Amino acid sequence: MKALRRAWYQRKPGPWLNLLWPLSLLFDIAAAWRRKRQQARARPRGEAPVIVVGNIALGGTGKTALLIALARELGRRGFAPGVISRGYGADGGEFPRLAQADSDPAECGDEPVLIAASTGCPVVVDPDRNRALGRLLADFEVDLVLSDDGLQHYHLHRDVEIIVVDGERGFGNGLTLPAGPLREPVRRLGEADFVVVNGEPDGAFDAPVPLHQIAMEPKTLVHLRSGAERPFDESAFPAGETLQLVCGIGNPDRFFKLMRQLPNPLAPFEFPDHHRFRAEDFAGGGIDPRQAIVMTEKDAVKCREFAGDNFWALRAEMKLPRGLLEALLQKLGNPLNANR
Repeated sequence: MKALRRAWYQRKPGPWLNLLWPLSLLFDIAAAWRRKRQQARARPRGEAPVIVVGNIALGGTGKTALLIALARELGRRGFAPGVISRGYGADGGEFPRLAQADSDPAECGDEPVLIAASTGCPVVVDPDRNRALGRLLADFEVDLVLSDDGLQHYHLHRDVEIIVVDGERGFGNGLTLPAGPLREPVRRLGEADFVVVNGEPDGAFDAPVPLHQIAMEPKTLVHLRSGAERPFDESAFPAGETLQLVCGIGNPDRFFKLMRQLPNPLAPFEFPDHHRFRAEDFAGGGIDPRQAIVMTEKDAVKCREFAGDNFWALRAEMKLPRGLLEALLQKLGNPLNANR
């Protein structure tokens, strides 16, 4: 699978991908049929507007970080947002479930736990997002709902769609699965309310709606055991100490790029996206228990129970462009003003 993902994003993909093109055509047909069928049974608009933050490509684009930034900013402006999520990686059992800052990621998924810890918003997890929405509205006083992913969950009524695109990787070869990385064709962008590009676009980027650019900004380094924080600068770690970057997210290169801002030597260790970390993962494979281990906050929530004294998490925040927030508030019927 890893080799296939690399092939999707190569400048000159191997001709063997053409052999998968007929399967991509079948995927497109099946996806269109599924969308039409689900939309016909979608729940009507509810008592609170629903904003879906998702993507059309596999792998990390920064959608969860954007959702966290939006929830925080909307909360500062007087809204009471709540969040619904599929809870990818959550154990089976009864749903819906409430994810909290101290919840077990194995039960709720890593992203919902991170969202709850980062925003303080109520977060309800359920593979059936309509069921999650019902629980959220029944149990909490929220006036706005953010859906973490769910763009292709067409059973769910949505008032606003935000599609997040990785600026550096773009859409790869532009094909849908399995010949390419896309869940839906690129033309799907034209149906969204907002298209947000994470990072600097690599070359020309064409979309049928206005683009908004966002970026992750590293803030501090957080010690997993104590919660102590260090500034993200050359003083964070002793000069010359190798930082072991342990990463289990969809696009680890974005994390590695942020860490290259520090002067220390780096040793990357990649794991699959949503990998359920265990203590054994850090007991071999070249990881040195005497050197610092740095990871994303998303990975860190899965390592709290066994973290050693050398475990650190990079705390980074998504920088929101003012134009995006203004346009979103106008879309919701709440024009931006100084009193909100």
